Amino acid sequence: MACAFFFFEAEPLRAPAGSHAPALDACALCAKPLARNSDIFMYRGDTPFCSEDCRYEQMDHDAAVARQQASSRRKQQQQQAQAQAQRGVREAPPSRAPVSAKANVSVAS
Repeated sequence: MACAFFFFEAEPLRAPAGSHAPALDACALCAKPLARNSDIFMYRGDTPFCSEDCRYEQMDHDAAVARQQASSRRKQQQQQAQAQAQRGVREAPPSRAPVSAKANVSVAS
């Protein structure tokens, strides 16, 4: 028996309340309506785009954001390391007396 049941003719599943999965009715970048008989270019599993160009633009944007976040993290780590190094130079560590001196105990040798 041949199946004449197409993907887009299926009844859509209802998403649970509070979920934010994008619908397959419009491009996630330019909001162009997606026709049932046109190609849909997916990114990150569930994000639809009308063309390879829109999908690539989103991918390029995501990569730029990731690079910026990584750069900010590195810069913050460097600043923290410099601050710790400066504190170490300015603040001499407390002198360490032998345990016997702290306890007022004489140690026989």
